[in-house]
Amino acid sequence: MPLRIGTRGSPMALYQAGLVRDRLCAAHPSLAAEGGVELVPIRTTGDRVLNRQLAEIGGKGLFTKEIEEALFDRRIDLAVHSLKDMETVLPAGLEIGAVLTRDDPRDALVSRSGGALADLPPGARIGTASLRRRAQLLRWRGDLEILPIRGNVGTRLAKLAAGEFDALVLALCGLERLGKAALASEILMPEVMLPAVGQGALALECRAGDPLLQQLLAALHDPASAAAVAAERAMLAALDGSCRTPIAGFATIEGDRLTLDGLLLSFDGSAERRGQIAGAIEDAIALGGELGARLRHGAGPEFGFG
Repeated sequence: MPLRIGTRGSPMALYQAGLVRDRLCAAHPSLAAEGGVELVPIRTTGDRVLNRQLAEIGGKGLFTKEIEEALFDRRIDLAVHSLKDMETVLPAGLEIGAVLTRDDPRDALVSRSGGALADLPPGARIGTASLRRRAQLLRWRGDLEILPIRGNVGTRLAKLAAGEFDALVLALCGLERLGKAALASEILMPEVMLPAVGQGALALECRAGDPLLQQLLAALHDPASAAAVAAERAMLAALDGSCRTPIAGFATIEGDRLTLDGLLLSFDGSAERRGQIAGAIEDAIALGGELGARLRHGAGPEFGFG
């Protein structure tokens, strides 16, 4: 039987799943002789409900729920996710089998005028579905009008071209994967727009306790990227913010040292709490948990905590 990879059906998701398929086949040529690798598109709740914000209907897990159900039902053997879409705690019986080498985690501004963030006129309309991006944009430019937008990258770009928005903020890696990186008017540095936890990383989710599949996935696993996102996800888990809490986190690695920057924002961007921690790579999860605890300590209702 073919190895079945579950994925969302958007052009971006299919590209990402195709990338995993091709890398698996390159690493294990015998896969082709044993039935090959099949992509299984699965439509998730997050893909179906486009007229409401994710925070209103259950959060980012809406992009993974149906795919995880297919893993449990053995309709697929593994799933490809953008790691930033995954819940911090996975359902019992599932695990992240591999994390691919992380792509550029930064955000990009795509403006109709081609201008940078500082060049946008007062009151410019910026489209984003992310509370994190919204709050950080307002920290820099309180005069901007931040408007919600849903749909895949192509849909959002079409709305920009139609004049519904003056600019969009999108993940740079998404534009790169779709061959549209040239559309970026400005790449937003982490000092301006700290990335989402896990942004730029692809995770392969599978059923726990499957040594044969784990052996296949090991060839695609990047330990450094896995350590970085593990620190970020541990920070997010320690914060335990509501789906209405803007949170950003980004870990970098130099040699055997990991540095994690974390950011907690109020919904309107009027208040923030920043922190940084550094230590050995092998302590990634402990470092993330400690930074999350620091950021949460003393955080009040303006940050979504009681």
